[in-house]
Amino acid sequence: MKKRIFRSMCGVMLLCIMLACIFVTVVLYKFSFERMQTMIRDETVYVAASLNNGDTSGLEATQATFTRITLVAPDGTVVFDSKEDPARMENHANRPEIAGALRTGVSEARRYSETLSTPYYRAVRLQNGQVVRVSGDMDSVWVTVLRYLPYILLAFLAAILVSGRSANYLAGRIAVPINNVNLNDPLSNDVYEELSPLLRRIERQRLEIKEQLTQMEEQRREFSAITGNMREGLILLGKDAEVLSINQSALTALGLGQEECTGKHILSMNRDEALQRAVFQGLSGAAGETLLTLGGREYQLLASPVAGDDTIRGIVLLLMDVTDRLKAEQMRREFTANVSHELKTPLTSISGFAEIIKDGMAKSGDIPQFAARIYNEAKRMIALVDDILRLSRLDEKSEAVPREEVDLLALSRDVVQRLLQPAKDRDVRVDVSGDATVIFGAPHILEEMVGNLCDNAIKYNKYSGSVSITVEEQPDSVLLTVSDTGIGIPKEHHARVFERFYRVDKSHSKETGGTGLGLSIVKHGAIFHNARLELKSEEGNGTTVLIQFPKRQ
Repeated sequence: MKKRIFRSMCGVMLLCIMLACIFVTVVLYKFSFERMQTMIRDETVYVAASLNNGDTSGLEATQATFTRITLVAPDGTVVFDSKEDPARMENHANRPEIAGALRTGVSEARRYSETLSTPYYRAVRLQNGQVVRVSGDMDSVWVTVLRYLPYILLAFLAAILVSGRSANYLAGRIAVPINNVNLNDPLSNDVYEELSPLLRRIERQRLEIKEQLTQMEEQRREFSAITGNMREGLILLGKDAEVLSINQSALTALGLGQEECTGKHILSMNRDEALQRAVFQGLSGAAGETLLTLGGREYQLLASPVAGDDTIRGIVLLLMDVTDRLKAEQMRREFTANVSHELKTPLTSISGFAEIIKDGMAKSGDIPQFAARIYNEAKRMIALVDDILRLSRLDEKSEAVPREEVDLLALSRDVVQRLLQPAKDRDVRVDVSGDATVIFGAPHILEEMVGNLCDNAIKYNKYSGSVSITVEEQPDSVLLTVSDTGIGIPKEHHARVFERFYRVDKSHSKETGGTGLGLSIVKHGAIFHNARLELKSEEGNGTTVLIQFPKRQ
């Protein structure tokens, strides 16, 4: 700023000095020219008076002066000239000053020559009709300037030196207070009065900017708090698909850190074809939606373009984890298909046998057998519907289900008593042992859980095998263990055996009967009681199911 002020002041001073020099030169030139005019006029009067009196001595006396005297006859012939030979001079009748003097008696003229001089002429008509002309040369303005140039330059340099030092000093005096202005508190500065409006305006703008920054920071914190606690992944992209903002859910889904994302192109972090398609669709101005697989989970990706001034300013990407929903939909479809299949089989059998009896095609001796088949299939359907209803109630986690203190060991013994006949039919020994412990739960749900586990352990056991039920009290929980020496479950089926209607060996399951919902009821009963369910089994080496109930709900 100081340099700019210094240059400005120097420029103004130089211009002023130059104008002053030109003005002085013009004034000096004008003064000299007017002085010369006065001298020539006086001399013209003197010479004309002498010649009218017949005295020609004045003509000889002027030959040594700076003026020039010319005597011209009425016809324009030069009679005398103080500087030139009259015989070699041309006729002067057409000269303005001569012609004017012949007409009016007195005439003046001023002409510019090629020698940068300015001749001045004054002519007077004498009594005898002749014209006497007195002239003098005056250098032009530029000649005058050149003549006095050394003095002008000396004065000019002296003025520049003085002006430069003065400009530097004044620039410092002006710039230092301005450079030292405290912008954090403009009104506290002691500077020129002329700066007060500017400082007040700066103070108002400072307060407005401070308020805007506070609002922006508050909005940023609110945005960060909202996006940071969102279950959905949120990614804001710029017009070139670079990451402007990304929340923790999106980072977790992509398996990246904050420093690996901000400012980088989204496709440099994940090149999934579905993601590329959604981003390109968003950049083209259209909303996109697709499914994206990240880390073994399924995400629904929504891409919405952000438009402004008829251009795409960016894209908003929303990642929603739909893994559980898709699994639930898949399970629902499978459940619907399985229920339809499970119901259709006995209904077909019932309908077939009933139609045979209705049409009188059955022999009298076969009717009891057909009736028994119809009864068994109907009973199987009722059991299936009951199991479906039980699962439905467990899914709802209804608080209306009564709960009470239940002795798990005694409940297990009661269940085993009801299964003694099926166990006897397969020559399977069932033992119950452990501690008499009490838990808080729903008795009928616990009975179904233990009953299904024991029923499976008997059905899928080997002949002359054994089933062991143990109840063990632990510091904060009660552990129920049901082990058998049966056919076991291959490891690849462990994750699905608790699904509805899932059967490891469908052919063997048909032989043993059942609805395929027993272990699913066990799983949902464990969830209902906040219990932990664990399966240990190897193909051919039996199965062990452990359920750990909390003592206190």
